[in-house]
Order: sequence, then structure tokens, then C-alpha cells
Amino acid sequence: MLIAQLSDPHIRPKGELYQGVADSNRMFEEAIAHVHALDRRPDLMLITGDLVDEGQPAEYAMARELLSASRIPVFVIPGNHDHRENFRLAFQDHPYLPKTGPLHWCNDDHPVRLIGLDSCPAGQHHGQIDTQGLAWLAGVLAQDRVKPTLLMLHHPPLMSGIAYMDKYRYMEAQPLEAVVRAAPNIELVLCGHVHRTMLRRWAGTVLCSCPSTTTEIDLQFAPDARPQSHIGPRGCMLHWWDEAHGMVSHVSHIGDFAGPYGFA
Repeated sequence: MLIAQLSDPHIRPKGELYQGVADSNRMFEEAIAHVHALDRRPDLMLITGDLVDEGQPAEYAMARELLSASRIPVFVIPGNHDHRENFRLAFQDHPYLPKTGPLHWCNDDHPVRLIGLDSCPAGQHHGQIDTQGLAWLAGVLAQDRVKPTLLMLHHPPLMSGIAYMDKYRYMEAQPLEAVVRAAPNIELVLCGHVHRTMLRRWAGTVLCSCPSTTTEIDLQFAPDARPQSHIGPRGCMLHWWDEAHGMVSHVSHIGDFAGPYGFA
């Protein structure tokens, strides 16, 4: 399987810019075109949260219009900028999404099992999954300890080192870590939120965050650094799974660059 991961597009109503400066809608359109132009079309496309910027119905209508160009099955989870009920209504034709409550889901229709988690407490920007959600996850994972599995949540359950982002990280990650560590077949934990690629060995597996299709949050380690970001470089992740070789992940940059040249 080849699985594309896009994250944090922050779609706006038609004709409006993200933060007044970035054409996030056009950028998302370009990201979808980029994925479809790969020399091997992905089998699935995952979007790991912050699909829209303010949770408005008009934003979700724009997101669905842009996603209508996709010829690849799409799976979605919410982020802290999403509105749970507007999100659910916008994707009511996605049968894997639950009709009520947090948007936790599992899809077992592919060689790699997909589990999506809703790490977004209503009205908050940090991440957390309650006791009931963790119990649901533990039960789903216990059903199959062999099939390769991807786990998705918007908030990385770790410190990034960027102080102004770590204020809004997944809080109190130890209970989630214990549930994940008990499942030996989780190939990857996929996140968004930080608008950057990060990798860490975590809970007996590998955690990977995906760049945004819109802006890159600046990498600043000073504890008093002023929050800021830049438009670019943009990208997505490609996760290639092969039964003989396991899972390999790549960053795929979106845009036009010099080349190609006659060397590898």
C-alpha cells in the first residue's frame, strides 16, 4: 500500500485567506494535485486534522468542494481548529465516522488497519483523550495484535521543543502511551498540529508528525521566542507499506523546483 498523509490545510471560506496572508485553499488544491501526480497513485489519503481554520460550515463546504477533485479514498480526523459537530455533518457520508460523541473510528478494510482518534476537547486547543476514549482504543487494539496498524491523532503526545506549540500539545500522555505500548503491531503513530515534520521513538513504535499544506511553524528553541511561521516549504507524507519490508515514510515537498538532473 501507498498511503498519503496531508495535514493542517486550514481551509477558509471561498475567497478568504488564512491569517489574511496565505491562500490555504489554493495550496490545498495544489497538494491534492501533487498527490495525484505521483508516479504511483496512493491507495488512501489521510488528513490529520485542522481541515478548516475556524470550524465554520462555509469552510467545510469549501473543503468538500476541494476534496471532490480527489480520486483517492479520503479518511479524516479533527484538529483543534475544527468544530466537531460541523465536521461530523460535513462528512456524514463517511461511514467510518461515528454518529455521536468523539470522532474515534477504526477501518479494517485494507491490508493496513487504520485507527483515527479525536484528541480535541471541545473549546480547547490542547490535546487530550478521556478515559472512555482510551478504553475504546484499548478494546479495538486488543481485537487484533497482528495486523499492521496506523494510529492517527492530531496532537503529538510529546514535547516538540517549540515552547509556544508545547503549550497546546497533547497533555498527560502517559495513559495513552500505556495503551499504545501494549499493541505490538502499531507501525506508526501519525500526527499533525505542529506544521512540521518530527520523528520520535515513542510507546514502542515510531511517531511522525506531518508538515502543513499551508504554512510551516518556525523552529525556535528559545523559551521566550515569539510565535511565527512562514509560507513554505509545504509538504505531505507518503507511507509505503510492503508485507516483506514493513513501513517506510517519506516527506514529499509540494511545489516546483529546479531539475530534474541526470544524477541521483
